[in-house]
Amino acid sequence: MYKRRLLTALAGLCILAPGLGYAGQACEQKPPTAAMVTQGLTLALKTVEQLNASGAEVVIIGRVGQDLSKYGQHYSHIAFAYRDGTTWNIVHKLNECGTAVSNIFEQGMGQFFLDDPFKFEDAFAVPAPEVQKRILAVLVSRDKVLTEHIPQYSMLAYAWGNKYQQSNQWVLETLALAMEPQITNREQAQAWLKFKGYEPATLNIGPMTRLGARMFKANIAFDDHPNEKRFSDRIETVTADSVFDFLKKSGLGIGYFTVNL
Repeated sequence: MYKRRLLTALAGLCILAPGLGYAGQACEQKPPTAAMVTQGLTLALKTVEQLNASGAEVVIIGRVGQDLSKYGQHYSHIAFAYRDGTTWNIVHKLNECGTAVSNIFEQGMGQFFLDDPFKFEDAFAVPAPEVQKRILAVLVSRDKVLTEHIPQYSMLAYAWGNKYQQSNQWVLETLALAMEPQITNREQAQAWLKFKGYEPATLNIGPMTRLGARMFKANIAFDDHPNEKRFSDRIETVTADSVFDFLKKSGLGIGYFTVNL
């Protein structure tokens, strides 16, 4: 339940990197309290029980790391979760705190909820059986799972851009790769998503907020957004909620569950 593996490192290398930020959550250097650990592990156990009951082998799971209600969003971060025997593993993209660098990690379900989330709640979407099979083939392949990843990170990366990539964007583009094996780059993955009707979230973020974020947060940039959208305060990015909506509308997802304390 506690392993974390850096998938871009050498095979078999296990690390717990100091200063690593849990995407979609506050990036603060403080140890978790006993209450946080208890709540996090309780939520992990409840989630595993629900995952087992669903009969799924692979899901897309989201957590509430931050309060995004002012932007009309609920879940802040999504990841893949897959069953390996009796264990559920999380595979997702995480940003190193204080930097614009990210990597792909595999970790246990318990760790997924141990970083002071805004709310101890998660949701997961169960893909159709054939979709699960295709996603799993990517997740267990060291080469394929990194195909869509770039380390350049921005929390608000443009949904249709290639200069940066945020965590939810990596999940969505990797889903495209799983569904269309001929895809070899991010441009092709995004073209497939457009064809399938994915619609990014549009966040209303004014110039002063953008300026403050860009000046004081290394992991937030806006220069990849088209000027006509950026300067009219329309920031189009991949949110967890928009991915869940896409799974429902596209028919790629067939079941949806919420777990909370």
